[in-house]
Amino acid sequence: MNKAVAVVGMCGSGKSLLCDYFCKLGWQKVYFGGVTMTQLKKQGLPVNEQNERAMRESLRKNYGMGAFALLLKDEILQKLQEGNVVLDGLYSWSEYLILKQALGNALLVLAVVTDCGIRKQRLAMRKVRPLTADEVDARDKAEIEHSEKGGPIAKADCYVINNGTEQQLQQQFEQFICRYFPN
Repeated sequence: MNKAVAVVGMCGSGKSLLCDYFCKLGWQKVYFGGVTMTQLKKQGLPVNEQNERAMRESLRKNYGMGAFALLLKDEILQKLQEGNVVLDGLYSWSEYLILKQALGNALLVLAVVTDCGIRKQRLAMRKVRPLTADEVDARDKAEIEHSEKGGPIAKADCYVINNGTEQQLQQQFEQFICRYFPN
């Protein structure tokens, strides 16, 4: 039976790196943030933290807190028929519930957790959309208070602590794969 692994965590925790590891194993990826970027481009808005947050909240206002799962569910189900799928960016508890209902035991949640100070350092140095410490705090606050982001992290099937090197994260990923996908 094919599986969908939802990689969850706060901004800068290492979700994208983990998703890249899955893709290197041949998994297909569904990027939840792509919905936000597509909508920003359609509306001719610049990509920045303020517009991204406003768009995420607008989509949730229009479609409910499960917006991204609703908008991506058919794509996920289609890709799941073809093989294993990694879900990059499941945010809300409502999205989790929608996908859990649709996928059942085929859904696993992998949370990547990183100390806030380390996330701030990493986000300040990233090449695409770097964030200041104040922007990280504002995003964290918005995601916790307005996006139900804590639920999927709290309910994860497995946790990876990413306070170290990329090599250490790779090792934890390999342990996850051995545990849940031993073949």
